[in-house]
Amino acid sequence: MEIVLATAIGVLAACGVWLLLRPRTFQVLMGLSLLSYAVNLFIFSMGSLSIDQPPIVVPGVPPDLQHYTDPLPQALVLTAIVINFAMTALFLVVLLALRGLSGTDHVDGQEET
Repeated sequence: MEIVLATAIGVLAACGVWLLLRPRTFQVLMGLSLLSYAVNLFIFSMGSLSIDQPPIVVPGVPPDLQHYTDPLPQALVLTAIVINFAMTALFLVVLLALRGLSGTDHVDGQEET
């Protein structure tokens, strides 16, 4: 399972970086989204996820990560998802304004000849 998760994170990050290097602004936006998904998966996977274990401390069980799921990475990923949504919405507005002002959607503002 770790191989599948590591491969998924690697593929998301590689596709995100490849799209970031493209000349169109929409492709750059999709690259940022994919890269943020890869980072979210990485943070979530580093949180010592325990299957069927509550993140609440129960009396009589030692408070260590073998018996509980760490809630901090889950909270960080949830916050990152909200921030990514706001960043994507703002970037789309800027993208549409740039498209209206310059007439092209190239990152540098010039169409290739």
